[in-house]
Amino acid sequence: MSLQKTVILTGPTACGKTDLALAMARRAKERGFSDLEIINADSLLVYREMNIGTAKPSRQELEEVPHHLVDVLNPDETFTAADFFRRTHATLAEIHSRQKRAVIVGGTGFYLKALFFGLWEAPGADPELRKQLERVALSELHARLQAIDLHSALRIGEFDQYRLIRALELHALTGKTPSELQSQIPGTADPQFDLWLLDRPSSELYARIEQRTQAMIESGLVEEVRVLRSKYGTPRALLAVGYKEVCHHLDEVLPQGRKISPGIPGLHQEIA
Repeated sequence: MSLQKTVILTGPTACGKTDLALAMARRAKERGFSDLEIINADSLLVYREMNIGTAKPSRQELEEVPHHLVDVLNPDETFTAADFFRRTHATLAEIHSRQKRAVIVGGTGFYLKALFFGLWEAPGADPELRKQLERVALSELHARLQAIDLHSALRIGEFDQYRLIRALELHALTGKTPSELQSQIPGTADPQFDLWLLDRPSSELYARIEQRTQAMIESGLVEEVRVLRSKYGTPRALLAVGYKEVCHHLDEVLPQGRKISPGIPGLHQEIA
């Protein structure tokens, strides 16, 4: 592999990306090749103190193989695809200057899309507009986006508040839909990257996700979220899958379609 050709290792949650990347780094070292360093491409691993719910590599693993873009921000700070794009390119240049190699590991699609195809020009956030949109129901946000950009609405889905608001914000500020803005991205991939997709059969993947979730709960995920909220409130990072559900648990927000049976605190039953 040329020093200028970098593997992007991606795939669904719990498919084994981290384990494979660590194995690649160990094998490279055993064979006497240049040390392989890992650049994180997961949107939550950039945050300090978010360890259990992110399945972050252990301290020993982080020390064994050099990792980049891990534990670089506090949970209440913002890290965008543009930030990832710029910092990853800067990190690659620094790694290559030392005659080392890198593998980019993670499953955050919009990060990898930016890296693979480049960025498109977009205005910054409008705090007042966002405050207005945050007061709108998710179903209404989704309906508004459907009316102007059906493709983006289908891609984002009804329950992703942040991305729905960002899409509507972009339209309000530029007069163009997200799909129109994204069409500015070059259609060809950056040739310096090789995309490797790791996957497993669905039954195996679901079993691994269940095992991981159980292990997270037993390792103290609920307490981790409780501490994070006491220090940082409810930043966007805590709206991520896994963390959001624990927040709902702490706030006694019931899953949709369920209720607490009268007289039996804590017992849930299906609504007929």
